[in-house]
This record gives sequence, C-alpha cells and structure tokens, in this order.
Amino acid sequence: MRYEGNIFRPFSEANSYLLQCTIGCSNNQCTFCGMYKDKKYRVRQIPEIMEDIAMAKDSYGDLEKVFLCDGDAIVLETDTLLAIVKKLYSTFPSLRHVGSYVGPQSTLSKSMEELKALRAAGFTKAYIGVETGDDDLLKKVKKGVGYEQMLQAGRNLVAADINLSAMVLLGLAGRGEASRKHALATAKICNEMKPQYLAALTVTPVPGTVLYKQVQKGEFELLDPFETIEEMKQIFENITADNLKFVGTHASNYLPITGTLQKDKEKMIKTVDDVLKSRDERLIRPDNMRGL
Repeated sequence: MRYEGNIFRPFSEANSYLLQCTIGCSNNQCTFCGMYKDKKYRVRQIPEIMEDIAMAKDSYGDLEKVFLCDGDAIVLETDTLLAIVKKLYSTFPSLRHVGSYVGPQSTLSKSMEELKALRAAGFTKAYIGVETGDDDLLKKVKKGVGYEQMLQAGRNLVAADINLSAMVLLGLAGRGEASRKHALATAKICNEMKPQYLAALTVTPVPGTVLYKQVQKGEFELLDPFETIEEMKQIFENITADNLKFVGTHASNYLPITGTLQKDKEKMIKTVDDVLKSRDERLIRPDNMRGL
C-alpha cells in the first residue's frame, strides 16, 4: 500500500483498510494537534486513489471495513467522494462500512442532499472532533468554527443517518473554573447534537504544537489525573441524551471506562466516584502506559 507521511485513524478502525484520499488536514490549525504538521494539505489525484483500491484488492482479496484518510476526507468534491465509495463497494463484495474523520467546516459545505447521497452510497460513519462545547474555547484552540457551526455540522450528519462519533478532549481548558465550564458546555453540545457515540480523549501536549509551547512557558496548566477524571464525571452527570454510547478506552485516558448513557449512568458515575474518593493511583493508568 502507498502512504505519504504518518497515518492516523480512530482506534475503532483498527481492522479497517486505510485508503489515503487527502494528504493532511484541510484546517490543520488546532493548537493541540500535532497529527499533520509534517504535511502540506492537498487532495490526491483520483487515478492514484483508484489504483490504491486495485492494489488493496490484490493484497487483501475481500474487505469488510475501509477508513478514508487523512484528516478530513469529506472535504472532497461530493462527486469524487461518491465515485470512491462506489468503487470500494464494487471492488469488495463484503464491504459493510466506510468511515472518515470529518471537519465541521467541510461538513457544512455539503448540502443535506449531498450528505444523504453519500450515506445512500455507503458512507456509513463520521468521526468529528467536537473537542468542547465552550464557544470561546473552540475559537481559542482554532477549530475554525464556533458552537453553533459545530452543532449544526453534527446535526446534519445525524439527520443524514450517518453514524456519528463525537470526539471530545478532557483537560482542554486547563485548570480551575475553566474546566467546569468546558465540561458543562461539552455535555450541552452532546445533548443537542445527539451523536451515536461519544469518545473522550485526554489532552496530551505534543512537541511542536502551540499547546506544548504554552505548557513549557507556564501559560497552560494541565489537569492532574484526578482533576481529569472529575471533569469526565461532570460530563456524565450533565448528559441527558439517551442511548449515547460513551467510549473512554483511548490510550490517553487515565480511567478507561465505557457504557451507554443513560442506561449505565449510575454505574459509570459510581466507578468514577470510587476512584476519586480513594485517590489511589493504582486504580488509574500510569503515565508510562498512556499514549496517543
């Protein structure tokens, strides 16, 4: 398979064939993200992408899952994206899933008719980096959109029947009252967006990023492990959306926890409370076992 630069995917796409459709991310301004800093954004030539699909067929035979890389494949022209998705399904008879990271700006550039056409063609899952529901914080970390635009992008995907996983970042606001504001606003946007999945990661300073430099200069204070877990608890407590699958097993998290809100809410909060009461570091993931 041919790839340019480092390739990233959600952990739930571990068994997917990774098809690189764009190089880098169309936004690539987020202060906390170091994923695509070594790449200049561009769209790959369609003949190259089609050649890669043929190469995958020769190498793997049949496939059930495909993930479109890099950071924001939905930015492609809709006709182009439809052609790629249709080619995948015609090439792999057992294919049942095509997913991609999606940026809020790129998603908003698609009409509802376009999003529904993508879903009808077999584009089944979108992963959107919501990060926070705090409007000021969204702008501070340079997501490129504010609360209302982020919310609308997510709602449009849900309305198009595309399975939506919203990703949020614990600790993104730093310490103090900012942490609580971030948690409450994040619960609020999830309640209004109603994604099928909510995936939490813990902010981790990556060398070369703006956030890393802020930490080094003492301009940003990271939450300690228990403050991070407290922030996660506040999100749990304030989510009222039903049948929301929370996925907290990412390697960056101090306390791996999953469950379905509201069904498992009391059990999830109790698990967190037990850790917060004991402050026993043996109950959390040590830093040397955490990663991105």
